Amino acid sequence: MFLNFNGEVQDAGTALLRADNRAFRYGDGLFETMLVRQGRIRLGIHHVERLSAGMQLLRLTFPQPISLDILEKQIADLCARNKLDDVPVRARLNVFRAASGLYDRLDTEAWYCLEAGAQPALGWRQDGLSLGVFPGGRKTCDAYSGIKSNNYQLSTLAGMFASEKGLDDCLLLNTHGRVAETSKANIWWSSNDRIYTPPLSEGCVAGVMRRFLLEALPAAGYIVQEQPISPDELSEVDEVFVSNAIQGVQWVRELAGHGLRCRLAATIVDEIIPKIQR
Repeated sequence: MFLNFNGEVQDAGTALLRADNRAFRYGDGLFETMLVRQGRIRLGIHHVERLSAGMQLLRLTFPQPISLDILEKQIADLCARNKLDDVPVRARLNVFRAASGLYDRLDTEAWYCLEAGAQPALGWRQDGLSLGVFPGGRKTCDAYSGIKSNNYQLSTLAGMFASEKGLDDCLLLNTHGRVAETSKANIWWSSNDRIYTPPLSEGCVAGVMRRFLLEALPAAGYIVQEQPISPDELSEVDEVFVSNAIQGVQWVRELAGHGLRCRLAATIVDEIIPKIQR
């Protein structure tokens, strides 16, 4: 297997970082996980724009900017080298501060590592997802909470908690005790034929699929609102579903022991998701 490190193809087993690298020591960076089909990144423009906005917040700069075309060309090269023809591909772009150690934190130069591998079977989960509530941590609500940060500890622990409890995923609450997202997706719900999702001010990641749905659903005639919600209130709504860049939209059959139905989520998967052009 091969990867791309700062524009150069390397064997995936090559040692690339020093022990004092800031990404390793401090989680100083961000990442994008992208679904690629036939050389095209789904929602590619959204990914590149989110990456650019996150890098600006973290004071990270590339010597030469990476455009969507360049990114897709580098992914296509990795797919060819890794023999990933004609299969869905999961590509991960990890961006981090090039400087090492504590005293070089003012350096803005960024390095990147691009990986591409086969994506396991995708598709609609007919049986839906079971969610719990992670009790062990809270998401902050600030200018940086929407970034896909390399500091993934809270989501990792929530995912481990879900596995231990036999759940598919867990809700992450913010410092106000309200719902932010799950450990790996944005959260949505419907009530009285209106669709809701927490605003970014509630601490959720600025998901690219979230952004697409916020644009596409109103255009298709749905009433959509960004609104805070408590976990107790969420368990009483008509329907809950989640969204992310890789799995698209999936419905939730059970939330903290409360059964839920599926109606709008299936329609969104059938009628809205296919409208994604790139």
